[in-house]
Amino acid sequence: MIEMLSELQQRQSTPANLLDEPAPCDDQIAEIVKAGLAAPDHAHLRPWRFIVIRGDARQKLGDIFVEATVRREPDMPDEKLEKQRLKPTRSPLIIAVVATITEDHPKTPVVEQILSAGAAMQLMQLAATALGFGSIWLTGPNAADNHVKSALGIDAGDELVGFLYIGTPRNKKPQPDRAPLSEHLSDWSG
Repeated sequence: MIEMLSELQQRQSTPANLLDEPAPCDDQIAEIVKAGLAAPDHAHLRPWRFIVIRGDARQKLGDIFVEATVRREPDMPDEKLEKQRLKPTRSPLIIAVVATITEDHPKTPVVEQILSAGAAMQLMQLAATALGFGSIWLTGPNAADNHVKSALGIDAGDELVGFLYIGTPRNKKPQPDRAPLSEHLSDWSG
């Protein structure tokens, strides 16, 4: 139990460009997604969907990122567009996590549904770590872009909460520098 707690407290993201092959195999991806399915879920909505992106699909996603970027910023320089194109190729596997929204639910507001999908993403990141992989949760303008969402088959009313980049870390990173607990914890006594 203490070992597990220590692992949770030491978890850290690995920059996408430091994630190499091998990526998780299909069985490991299934285990990672099963962890996501354990996320808190008010009213049993199961407000999540997971899209696996690997192989040549990463280059196609890069093309979609460029298309979306040009729509948002028509004057973006070519070198910055090329950076957009290469983003999905920085790691061997990406899992897009989607919050599937039920509007006007009597018990579960939209914010809770999005938070549930975020919790699923975090549990998946922890599962990837437990399996020995590195990962990073990335968002940015492409995660909020309707062109990207449409290309991935995500309904306009749903939210793309992020991209989980996963792979084998190229090198071991030093222990993370965590903020002092006192900066983030307080008691309230009424």
